[in-house]
Amino acid sequence: MTSQIPTLDIRRFDADRDAFVAELGAAYREWGFAGIRGHGIDPALIDAAYDVFRRFFALPEDVKRKYHVVGGGGARGYTPFGIETAKGALYSDLKEFWHIGREIPRDSKYADVMPPNLWPEEIPEFRNIGYGLYQALDQLGSRVLSALALHIGLAEDYFADKTDFGNSILRPIHYPPITTPDIPNVRAGAHEDINLITLLVGASAAGLEVKSRKGDWVPFTADADTIVVNIGDMLQRLTNHVYPSTTHRVVNPPGELARQPRYSTPFFLHPNPDFLIDVLPSCITPDNPSRYPEPITAHGYLEERLAEIKLK
Repeated sequence: MTSQIPTLDIRRFDADRDAFVAELGAAYREWGFAGIRGHGIDPALIDAAYDVFRRFFALPEDVKRKYHVVGGGGARGYTPFGIETAKGALYSDLKEFWHIGREIPRDSKYADVMPPNLWPEEIPEFRNIGYGLYQALDQLGSRVLSALALHIGLAEDYFADKTDFGNSILRPIHYPPITTPDIPNVRAGAHEDINLITLLVGASAAGLEVKSRKGDWVPFTADADTIVVNIGDMLQRLTNHVYPSTTHRVVNPPGELARQPRYSTPFFLHPNPDFLIDVLPSCITPDNPSRYPEPITAHGYLEERLAEIKLK
């Protein structure tokens, strides 16, 4: 692999499948990250989503806090500035965010762990636009998972019935301008994601850095037409680290750039809450014995991790 995180065109999944799957799999084995272009998500939808997200974060603090669910672990609605803290970090991240979850029937067996969405009444179009982006990223994530499944010898549709009611989250994030010099906090401390894969659409500024196998921090600012997709801890565990969940962070920009806000919107693709994360037999070899003899449900794992990052 090169020293640069690869970007691949997902249209090749249909036109040049075997080569695409091989290249994508190699990229994830090395980096845990890749850029995906040719994804087909309408740029107008992405622009509209960022417009409504910016307008929400510009609302007065007391209005935004109406949508903060105390004790809800940030599962839905608004999470104020200065709460989420990277595992092991001394200082909280410099961000506030909103969570959009999957719309499910309220008589679903998952209703007790997947609460209904909240929607800001001050911005009526937030719901349709925000959930439209959720659905588009959910579909793209399913295509990426199909390619990853093929690369490790699974059926193309292996993940289909394991993520169709996944507890996935769309998270619009606002990193406010930094006006205090020498602040010890960073916009997002070094961390790994919890879920199967994360799709990051349209971050408005540089700052994302990915830790290489050698321990170097590699900046990764994708082109406007590219969605950054990375492996999360659940997929790392399921594949016995064949697909690594790579440490990444969002650093504070230098000089006057720090006085500009930053917006980004990751989509955290999760399995269904009752999916049992048990190491895949195809990912166990004499050189890579099972690292996780005890399986755990996706919801149980999520609860453990939310406590670690101070959302629970």
